[in-house]
Amino acid sequence: MTRMPPALFGRRPIPLAAGIGLRPAHYDGVFAGRPTAAWFEVHAENHMTGGQLTARLLQIASSHPLSLHAVGLSLGSPSGPEEYHLSRLAELVNALRPALVSDHLSWSAVDGIHLPDLLPLPYTEEALRVVVRNIHVVQDRLCRRLVVENPSRYLSLPDSSMSEADFFAELVLRTGCGVLLDVNNLYVTATNMGTPPGAQLNDFLAKIAPEDIAEIHLAGHMSVSSSGSSLLVDHHGSAVCSEVWELFETVVADVGPVPSLVEWDTHVPSFEALQAEAATVQSVLSLAL
Repeated sequence: MTRMPPALFGRRPIPLAAGIGLRPAHYDGVFAGRPTAAWFEVHAENHMTGGQLTARLLQIASSHPLSLHAVGLSLGSPSGPEEYHLSRLAELVNALRPALVSDHLSWSAVDGIHLPDLLPLPYTEEALRVVVRNIHVVQDRLCRRLVVENPSRYLSLPDSSMSEADFFAELVLRTGCGVLLDVNNLYVTATNMGTPPGAQLNDFLAKIAPEDIAEIHLAGHMSVSSSGSSLLVDHHGSAVCSEVWELFETVVADVGPVPSLVEWDTHVPSFEALQAEAATVQSVLSLAL
């Protein structure tokens, strides 16, 4: 096992408190001195080309704890992370010095072709070896622990030989990576697979040590219907449902406070609305303090 050092060497460490998924439209709110959330998370790919937007983010990073959330490493691709993409990510990490860096357990690139989605993997030993190798590549390049998020899944892949929790437990064991537990993704996946979300969560909590859960995400989802059947889709464009809030409360009661936030990527609300969501997250975290 390779145990990477904890990600505590950013400009400012992320507190065990609620944060905000910061989008460029909200940067003015930060500069206006209105933030009440303890930290911010930004999408890495929005800042890989430099320019004025990244310059503004550098100013924010100088005074606020920052988490960098990527979507393009394609950790499940047999060809490995694309060199150009990984190099740009490493440059951004060196410039921003975020406390956390994360991406998803998924694949989105093959033979130089990038797909506009985060696609699921079969939970097999073969896939596990690919992801373990790719996480090592990323961690060696970034010189820090990578945090990996559980994905939303919409169908069961027939070749899977282990549960999602077992797969993540092996990733942590073999690479020393952290886990970004997306509670909404877990709820969406369990519901789509016909599994009780509470049972799915309990499996995670039984197999992932509390100290390896580095961050928590919550988000909204929507239901779509086709041919008489319905499917939950993780779209990050609505309020968090009551069932996901209840699962979040279960996580916090079990593992204690963890840096947590609500993601909004479509129909993005005002900065004030995001702060209100962060306040709700904080009220749950405070119960465990």
